[in-house]
Amino acid sequence: MRAIRQVVLRARRLARRSTPRSTRGLRGLWGRRTAPLPRPLLVALACLPGLAAVAALALCVGGVERAVTASLAARPVQRAAQFPAHSAARPRIVPRSVWVADAARAQPAPRYDDKVVAVFVHHTDSPNGYDCADAPRIIRYLYAGQTDGRDWDDIGYNFVVDRCGTIYEGRAGGTGRPVTGAHTQGFNHRTTGIAALGTFTSGVPVPQAMVDSIAALAAWKLGLADVDPRASVRLTSSNSGSRYAAGSTAALPVVAGHKEAYMTSCPGAALTARLPEIRRTAARLQGRTFTGTP
Repeated sequence: MRAIRQVVLRARRLARRSTPRSTRGLRGLWGRRTAPLPRPLLVALACLPGLAAVAALALCVGGVERAVTASLAARPVQRAAQFPAHSAARPRIVPRSVWVADAARAQPAPRYDDKVVAVFVHHTDSPNGYDCADAPRIIRYLYAGQTDGRDWDDIGYNFVVDRCGTIYEGRAGGTGRPVTGAHTQGFNHRTTGIAALGTFTSGVPVPQAMVDSIAALAAWKLGLADVDPRASVRLTSSNSGSRYAAGSTAALPVVAGHKEAYMTSCPGAALTARLPEIRRTAARLQGRTFTGTP
């Protein structure tokens, strides 16, 4: 109210200054009192503080909006979670429970690496003329031979592929995780081992279904780390029993035969000859195009 009175008094002073001399004598008719201000003017004057507050609030809100807009513009854009640029679909994989059944033995917890950057292809050096329905039983025999005969903690291969192209989970730990295998002495870390069920020495036909499934599996596993199946990779040997002394680094194909890292003929001459096709097919499944040397 004090602010209103001050505004009114100031208005009256301005009115007196602007009144012509010819009209000032009329004041005597009312003594020293001045005529009352019209009611609409009083209402307008009374509202002046509120209007000023509203104007100030509008200016404040406008300033806040401009500040928020400037702040948002200055922030880095939040991007969606990054996915590998060259990934491949996960092929159908039969879980290990199908073949291990009641033959499972107590074993330590699985070990893991940070990712898979290479694939080693093997053959199991077992008979070829099996019925695909017998594959689980044959894998169980392999498991028993490695865990009982060699006293390994589990089957060494991460995956086994039969002649019909069926993919079986091998070593325990999760098919989508980088499980450390026991398939390639000196180079089990950051790699996965895929074993072709059978023996594929020179002149032995390799079933196309098997080749296609190995390629699909390699494309998926390598795609999780966006690794080109046609490329080379540098791996460090952890065991001098391999072709390379412990601690030395070797440049190997991303999709390699077992013999690239160990003194062996595995995966056999016939399957080794199909590795270039497996690399190309895996790259195609990852959506890569041929641009020369990867």
